[in-house]
Amino acid sequence: MSASRLSHALSSGGIALPREGRIALFNPRAETDLAALPQDRLFAIQRHYPDHAALSRRGMATATEPEGRFAAAIVFLPRARAEGEALIAEAVAATDGPVIVDGQKTDGVDAMLKALRKRGSVSDAIAKAHGKCFQIAPGSDLTDWVAPAPTRTKDGFLTAPGVFSADGADPASRLLTQHLPTSLSGRAADFGAGWGYLSAELARRDGITELHLVEADHTAISCAQGNVTSPVAQFHWNDATTWTAPSALDVIVMNPPFHKGRAADPALGQAFIANAARNLAPTGRLYLVANRQLPYEATLEDAFADVDTLGADPRFKIFVAQRPTRPRR
Repeated sequence: MSASRLSHALSSGGIALPREGRIALFNPRAETDLAALPQDRLFAIQRHYPDHAALSRRGMATATEPEGRFAAAIVFLPRARAEGEALIAEAVAATDGPVIVDGQKTDGVDAMLKALRKRGSVSDAIAKAHGKCFQIAPGSDLTDWVAPAPTRTKDGFLTAPGVFSADGADPASRLLTQHLPTSLSGRAADFGAGWGYLSAELARRDGITELHLVEADHTAISCAQGNVTSPVAQFHWNDATTWTAPSALDVIVMNPPFHKGRAADPALGQAFIANAARNLAPTGRLYLVANRQLPYEATLEDAFADVDTLGADPRFKIFVAQRPTRPRR
């Protein structure tokens, strides 16, 4: 969708890119079709590991932060408004030429366009494929949109805008910690660790000898490094659906994500479960919390010989799964 909008906007003259210089892409996704753009001039800023890795495999220069100055930039709007504002401000600050904003209506592109029109010069929007793209003039002052530094929650945890549950631990994770045995020991991992709430709980167990935090959000895993200071902790900016532990694990905990964009996607949590089974030792255990409506039971029973309900409340259910049937890679 983005490619068709950009192609149309560029060919129609509605937006224009300079003939020379690097073009920064802020938040391009793995599925984004960038064929209309000059491939040898692109530099992607992507902090979500699976997208970052996919773009790198395509041979694109990719980083988690802007590097140097750019002749132009294209911002692909994320779902969260505050995150989108911060990306646009970051693009404007790093770019000497035009900044193009591209987004779906479901990602709030209309509201973003309206907000930017109040603040300075914005081109007419090109509407196509349920979204819009438009161009911001160089030099726009968006300093008040710059992302604030990570701050502490009332419970003392370091978080940042845009990460999951930035205001504090979510109810599902809190429920899971109430059901984790105090006797847990050995090599452990937290799949989808976020800013480290579950891992901080595991780190309190004297028997835990290794603790691997696996998280795809670069900002979140950076916060986790300030929240989990145990010497046994190891931090992995990676994809929990494919990551492989250095050696078989005794414990995995998870509160897996179940959305891709705005759409519910149970397959994401199911992939977390399948990879957990591949990473556990034969005597290892998985502790999982999930919304009641999510269909994880069949996946758990396919990946483990023993699956039990450890606890529940009106919104969430907690499982413990043992004896993985998936062979370790």
